[in-house]
Order: sequence, then C-alpha cells, then structure tokens
Amino acid sequence: MNYLKSAGCALVLLMGSTAAFAQGTGSEGYFQIYNNTEGNVVVGFYTNDGSGWSDNWLSDILQPGESARAEFTADSGECEQAFQVGWLGQDDSEVLDEPIGIDICEASNVYLDDNEIYYD
Repeated sequence: MNYLKSAGCALVLLMGSTAAFAQGTGSEGYFQIYNNTEGNVVVGFYTNDGSGWSDNWLSDILQPGESARAEFTADSGECEQAFQVGWLGQDDSEVLDEPIGIDICEASNVYLDDNEIYYD
C-alpha cells in the first residue's frame, strides 16, 4: 500500500492486477490507474490543484501491465487538477510527461499509454 499526499486531498494507491478491482468512479472515492505501455515504467505521479505541484505520491514504481487503485481519504479538495506522470528514463532519471487536466471526482479510469494519457 502506498500512501499519497496532496494539499487538497489525500489518496492511497493499492498495487494489483487490472482484473483485481471493480470499475469505480471518483465520485465513489476511487479510480483506477493503468500502465498500458509496452515497456515504460511509471516512477512519478503528481497533481496540481492550482497551488503548486505535489510531491511524488508513489512510493513504488508501476510496471507495464500493472494498475493501481487511487482512493480518496480526505473529504475535501479540488476536483479539477493537473496530472503529470514521471517515466523511468534510459539513464534511470525521471522524464516528466506533459501535464493534462483531469477531474478526479469524475474519473473512473486513468490510462497511461505509450503515446497518450487519458481518462474516462
């Protein structure tokens, strides 16, 4: 279990296979993150609610084919956030992807693909 922290809301990421969790919605207090890449490792997960970027919420990496369940543990916070992923670089550094907007209260699933990041 990985504990996440943010100024507006705290989340918990639970590592597991994609089939291990039922589909939910942010409005129910959780959403699922999928690393659907062929060979890219997620090393960072960041949000910005307008007050600055959070620290890296991940205490463990997310390998290709793995998923994580993000659970809200706070009752307050901004739904509209910017989301940014850090990938493992060839030299073991972190390579940051372009930030995207996300409504974490409406998101059920966040998909990290090789050339696209999106949610539904």
